[in-house]
Amino acid sequence: MPHIAITLGDPAGIGAEIVLKYLFSTRSVDLQAKITVIGDLCQARSVFLNLRGISDVPLLDPEAIEFIDLGTGLKVTAGQGDGNSGECSFRYLQRAIDGALRGEFDGIVTAPIAKAAWQQAGHHFPGQTEVLAQRSGVSDYGMLFVAESPFTGWVWRTLLATVHIPLAEVPRQLNPGLIRQKLALLGNCLAQDFGISQPQITIVGINPHSGEEGYLGREEKDWLNPLIQSGKGLRGAVPPDTVWLGAKTAWLDNPERAPDAYLAMYHDQGLIPMKLLAFEECVNCTIGLPFVRTSPDHGTAFDIAGKGVANFRSLECAVNLAIKMANRRQQVVGAKQQQN
Repeated sequence: MPHIAITLGDPAGIGAEIVLKYLFSTRSVDLQAKITVIGDLCQARSVFLNLRGISDVPLLDPEAIEFIDLGTGLKVTAGQGDGNSGECSFRYLQRAIDGALRGEFDGIVTAPIAKAAWQQAGHHFPGQTEVLAQRSGVSDYGMLFVAESPFTGWVWRTLLATVHIPLAEVPRQLNPGLIRQKLALLGNCLAQDFGISQPQITIVGINPHSGEEGYLGREEKDWLNPLIQSGKGLRGAVPPDTVWLGAKTAWLDNPERAPDAYLAMYHDQGLIPMKLLAFEECVNCTIGLPFVRTSPDHGTAFDIAGKGVANFRSLECAVNLAIKMANRRQQVVGAKQQQN
């Protein structure tokens, strides 16, 4: 049974609320995993008491949950992200990474943090993904978004070739070496974590109409299409304005012809369609790490923090996916040990 750590994210946001709502609504026997929450216990108690007053959260002692209390003692106000809340969320993540690297946890699920609050706390990282990669000592990593359709059961997977950079930087960073690296990373992940050894991958074009034979941009004609044609199981470069029609069909009606994964060129190109159709089910996975990491696909939602109205569905999907991926990795390790 895998051991999963859940961090509470920015304590001024909805992290503690969605984690507690999820855990209070889920029987431990249904989880098929050991769960440990990492955060400030006094803040979790405060959220719990508030939820008891304004929502239908069942009466359950939060101390009954295995909880690593970091006891930061920093003052935090719901809905007001600042240096204190940023420092708290950074420490939660660091503790989870420490545990995962020494084998205490098989996977980490991270509640949302606020990048601006991290900056105010003096932690100058674009996001949690980059901290995870740096602390793990890996340079080959990626952001894979995963959602399972409640209508057809199809699993929508989109890897981003570039991540948290300005749009103007995208064409400067895209090149054949980067795309080959991301395809190899994606292929390894699909085999290791999803059991797909010969995947079909659709690659999204960079320019409108995928360049229109060079008239609307030359990247596809000069190097992207030749790269795709030289690989196995690759389709593209499909024009960005039509590629997601197939995903819509697979999500709502019929997944028969859908690919195993997509490679999108930049952040919004891949995430706007996924969040439009699959916002509640979408999960962010950091791939390339020595342990599993997932998170909800939404932010801290400071505007509704403390009101008891946050939806924990994406967090639930993130935990479930982390358990599945960790189980899969344990099975792979067990099979290799038997062979040896």
